[in-house]
Amino acid sequence: MSNSIKIKSFLFLFLSAVLLSGCKNKSKSGNSAADAKAHELKKILFVVTSHDEKGNTGEKTGYYLGEVSHPWDVLHSAGYEIDFVSPQGGKAPVDAFDMKDAINKKFWDNDLYRNKIENTKKPSEVNPDDYVAIHYAGGHGAMWDFADNSEIAAIAQQIYENNGVVSAVCHGPAGLVNIKLNDGSYLVDGKKVNSFTNEEEIRVNLENVVPFLLEDQLIERGAIFEKSEPFTDHVVADQRLVTGQNPQSAKSVGQATLNELQKISKDTK
Repeated sequence: MSNSIKIKSFLFLFLSAVLLSGCKNKSKSGNSAADAKAHELKKILFVVTSHDEKGNTGEKTGYYLGEVSHPWDVLHSAGYEIDFVSPQGGKAPVDAFDMKDAINKKFWDNDLYRNKIENTKKPSEVNPDDYVAIHYAGGHGAMWDFADNSEIAAIAQQIYENNGVVSAVCHGPAGLVNIKLNDGSYLVDGKKVNSFTNEEEIRVNLENVVPFLLEDQLIERGAIFEKSEPFTDHVVADQRLVTGQNPQSAKSVGQATLNELQKISKDTK
């Protein structure tokens, strides 16, 4: 073999090795980027009701605006992007439309988030792996379409078992009563939980209108139910499950959810 051919063969092998090494390094770099992106994921899914009437009373209802806006304000200010899902998707009915509440007005005047909540995702359009937490907002409508929605329950189960946070406020915990984990146990079983109480339901004269009493149903599922005086701020966090008793607890639920997320972030670093 001539020296010229030997040199050409050597150069070919050398260049092939360099290209192969570059491809491997690129692949490793791509995986690292994907891992970093997954680690820094900062999206939270809010669940709102599609139901707009209190039983057969003729009274309108929906999601309670403050139970969306106050947690949103805490979490959005901390850098989290919020998406919205409802059992039926599309425009969600709103209750307690109080624009004297500065945080309600801040949320409602935000064009991006106003558009999101008026065009909620359907459960089939949600990828649970995109979210580090799920928050169930209350409003009496939730009592009619949260508990039996298996699609959203499955989304919440996956977020939770991906080491995420599940939170709910007021009637939002209606969405928790039928969530089961992979081991077959109920999510709330053995955990400290609260929600709109029997006493509060009686205070608003709807104890015989709602399809079930939320406090009773959570206790039946094994929850360790905690509560304060009616319409006072009460929030509990237990094993990445955050629950608040009533509308007065909405901001505190957002803060407790943020605390849980910060704990998880610290533990994974």
